[in-house]
Amino acid sequence: MPDRFANGNPNNQNDITTVEKYNRDLPGGRHGGDIEGIIQNLDYIQSLGITTIWCTPLCENNEAEFSYHGYAQSDVYKIDPRFGTNEDYVRLAEEIHKRDMKLVMDYVTNHWGLSHWMLQDSPTKNWIHQFENYTETNHKRSTISDINASKIDRNICLNGWFVPSMPDLNITNPLVFNYICQNAIWWIEYANLDGFRVDTYNYSEPEYIAKWTKAITDEYPNFNLVGEITMRNQGLLSYWQKDSPIGKIQNFNSHLPSVMDFALSDALLVVFNEDDDSWDQGITKIYDILSKDFLFPNVNNLLIFGENHDTRRLNHIYNNDIRKYKMAMIMLATLRGIPQLYYGSEIGMTGDQNLGDSDIRRDFPGGWETDQNNAFHHKTRSECQKAYFDFTSKLFHWRKTNEAVHFGKTTHYIPENNVYVYFRYDSNKSVMVIINNNPENQNIDTERFQENIRNYTTGKEIITNINFDLSKAISIEGKSGLILELE
Repeated sequence: MPDRFANGNPNNQNDITTVEKYNRDLPGGRHGGDIEGIIQNLDYIQSLGITTIWCTPLCENNEAEFSYHGYAQSDVYKIDPRFGTNEDYVRLAEEIHKRDMKLVMDYVTNHWGLSHWMLQDSPTKNWIHQFENYTETNHKRSTISDINASKIDRNICLNGWFVPSMPDLNITNPLVFNYICQNAIWWIEYANLDGFRVDTYNYSEPEYIAKWTKAITDEYPNFNLVGEITMRNQGLLSYWQKDSPIGKIQNFNSHLPSVMDFALSDALLVVFNEDDDSWDQGITKIYDILSKDFLFPNVNNLLIFGENHDTRRLNHIYNNDIRKYKMAMIMLATLRGIPQLYYGSEIGMTGDQNLGDSDIRRDFPGGWETDQNNAFHHKTRSECQKAYFDFTSKLFHWRKTNEAVHFGKTTHYIPENNVYVYFRYDSNKSVMVIINNNPENQNIDTERFQENIRNYTTGKEIITNINFDLSKAISIEGKSGLILELE
């Protein structure tokens, strides 16, 4: 979240054209983070092993309060002046590309902000969805594919407003549809973007959001789009990925290359507190999720994550137990899909969602000149921050070197004693991952895994560089993980 990352230019904290003013003392206020703050800290981001940056929306959001998150946009052709200028955004893209990294824009097709200039004098009456009285979406997106759903429930899901400050765009209106197509293509060309993360993707009318997606991917066949599909059922998630066998049943194809794997995220946020190895508890939850991968046409293009700006904070849930953090990161780095990290967790940042969204969106320490702690630099990090960062950096720098975890196949084994073993492999490499979610040390008999170990004799652990003899039992500490490159 750029407003909470780093204040690189204190001169743009307020702007005469925008209503809400800088107030870092207000948890939900504008705190002053900006594009310049990201540019100044690209060394930090790159040193973490990150290859791509997804910023929450940077376009103008001129609401009177809570405008920092950017999702109630008031001008979709203009960077919010409190973040910088359009030219600053282009410069951000250029600086990122110099490092062989990528920039993803958070694009919102479902709604604009109530203060959008066009909504002050709407081009047509049906530019947005309107009801006799204010009607909020029921958020029940299953009504879209549910053959038993009532028309009224489906209508309110798709056409109801997200919140009172975010009017619902009517993308079935040809003018609206054309506008957001042209705007999306303009940003891709103007800033040389590498991808979109599409907010609230399945809140829009399915036929038209699919047409919009196809318009983008027809123009840019290698451009990746990931849709926010906030659903936990893998069948419903699959429905929204391009060429889904589930969607095909209803003659529907979203043309959307990637979806966010909320089912896996939910599991990663609870399993490491579950020491019980019962039928559906503990690490078995992850096994059961991957057992349904056959539903997806392209599992390697799922976006996988433990948390983001809308979820509970991983380190809060695990009470800053770095062992549990490490297990979650090991799985993100080695499971199928594209891993996404949420800023600050790599230095142990926490936040309690029960205290409000702003608590899970705290300011990054060191992003402001007055901060007493600066976590951007090794010398000024606390010992705790160093432990989190050094592990995360080494893990994700390693991931960049291993094609098997990018595009390889997966074979996993039913967990025993809350221990999960899986392999990622291609024709050239094989990686063995052991997650011991049991509080006690475990000895793992390797005989069970011979179909994947094959003729490999040793496994080099990528964090410690310790070699393990694969002909013998492997000892692993409680609440820990091992990543073995087989040799």
